[in-house]
Amino acid sequence: MSTSTSTSTGTTVHDVVGIGIGPFNLGLACLTDPIDDLDAVFLDQADGFTWHHGMMLDDATIQVPFLADLVTMADPTSRFSFLAWLKETGRLYPFYIREDFHPLRAEYDAYCRWAADQLDTLRWGRRVVAVEHDETTDLFTVHAETANGPERYVARHVVLGIGTEPAVPEALRDLAGPVVHSAGYLPARDDLRRADSIAVVGSGQSAAEVYRDLLEGIRDGGYRLDWITRSPRFFPMEDTKLTLEMTSPEYTDHFHALPRPVRDRLGREQRGLYKGISADLVDQVYDALYRISARGPVPTTLRTDTSVVAAEWLPERDRFRLTLRHAQLGTEAAHEVARIVLATGYRPRTPDVLAPVEHLVARDDRGRFAVARDLHVDTLGGRIWVQNAEEHTHGLTAPDLGMGAWRNASIIRSVTGRTVYGLEERIAFQEFGLPGGQPAPGPAASADGDAAAGTEGAAAASAAAATADRRAASVGVSA
Repeated sequence: MSTSTSTSTGTTVHDVVGIGIGPFNLGLACLTDPIDDLDAVFLDQADGFTWHHGMMLDDATIQVPFLADLVTMADPTSRFSFLAWLKETGRLYPFYIREDFHPLRAEYDAYCRWAADQLDTLRWGRRVVAVEHDETTDLFTVHAETANGPERYVARHVVLGIGTEPAVPEALRDLAGPVVHSAGYLPARDDLRRADSIAVVGSGQSAAEVYRDLLEGIRDGGYRLDWITRSPRFFPMEDTKLTLEMTSPEYTDHFHALPRPVRDRLGREQRGLYKGISADLVDQVYDALYRISARGPVPTTLRTDTSVVAAEWLPERDRFRLTLRHAQLGTEAAHEVARIVLATGYRPRTPDVLAPVEHLVARDDRGRFAVARDLHVDTLGGRIWVQNAEEHTHGLTAPDLGMGAWRNASIIRSVTGRTVYGLEERIAFQEFGLPGGQPAPGPAASADGDAAAGTEGAAAASAAAATADRRAASVGVSA
């Protein structure tokens, strides 16, 4: 149990106030819990922990091994580990016999709720509305609304972990009619199956899971099912071992040191590394199609390289009219469907709560958080931190559950000024830069093929070279 201090007026001063309680801030709460001299409290507007309940399909698994739980990669001995949950709930031996590293999504959700129930630092039913900073005391005040009136929390550090929100393509925004995002799929599934036609729009794991689930009911439901994706093919998520080394501290160092235009380009190119479909699921979809087709034609179409460029709701016909464009052919066609499921992913939430301290927030030339390597975004030098809002600066490790515990250990080290949990600096066999490398003659190529800003490119190249030199001086691979 951690301790706290008070101001001269008796107000409790927390070392950390976390805003939002998703898996990453929940992991931070678990890792700060045993630190006696660190006081932390976490606020969320929900009544309790929830995680992707709209996609809690019976056989869906998470896409990372069980070691990517809330704490293990920082503290394998923690009482909040997934294995500890399995032991306490009598599921350790069945999980062992199952011989599958990937927990069911429902298991991971139940595990997180179990961990949350053990913590007394979580404050549910608190909707944070503003964060203010007092220059005199150099403290933050976090204002929250509750059913019983306003509350305020004073802190030295703020960790923003408000997560993401459903992303909707421009052509389908503010569209009347029964449009369902995959985040709310399960509550809407029965209504969807009563329709005569359904279109699933999206490219990744959620789209494949929704399509497969609806495909299983296609014989009894009597509906036509379409899968529309703008990807040129159904990309499997690449998870070979050398590729997985990119979810590492040293690749994050390398990515963070690159010029902004190069990072943006890589961010687009690397989406298939963590936003694709698991190869097993791709095969399961095909096997289901093959099995159902044994009884006759399957009322379904799978359309790749196809985008929805316009849409309208026709209430008199109880259906949508979509305008589809095929990228390779350059052709367009109209398509009518009764119901739409958008499996179009998520985007970072806009943190309006930081408006009063916007003058303290560092941003890049596109208005995004300018996230430092150690995850702080403030100009004070390490007082406001973000969780999973740094994909544009830190790359594919930002949403990765397996790096969550490492990131939290890093935040704890910065807040406390000491290493509480060991932080691996080198885990990969491969090198991501050139030791002793110098900026090449001529400007660096930007995301659009134009010259990138020379100052930023040269500075980033020098930083990347310095990082590579430090790695080259390391001996071996740390465990």
